[in-house]
Amino acid sequence: MTVRRGFSVSESERVLVVEDVITTGGSTRECIAALEANGATVVAAASIIDRSNGVADVGVPRISLVSLNVPSYSPEVCPMCADGIEAVKPGSRTVAK
Repeated sequence: MTVRRGFSVSESERVLVVEDVITTGGSTRECIAALEANGATVVAAASIIDRSNGVADVGVPRISLVSLNVPSYSPEVCPMCADGIEAVKPGSRTVAK
């Protein structure tokens, strides 16, 4: 995660990070780290959908419009993996075939 060309933050600028969907909080934490590395002070985070049901910790206060309990499994304990069902992860970080 990087602060893109043409976008800048000022030293000690107060920032709210807003995501469409938070599942684990990983992308939000990466965004916060990039902003802080460029001098910003991230004061809070928000999302439209929280798929962690409030569990995701992003290191700053966080709020969502909708909170859902969507189970997440490691491959070792995944019931679908045990049944041979292929994992499919649609989203913005994958390329449609």
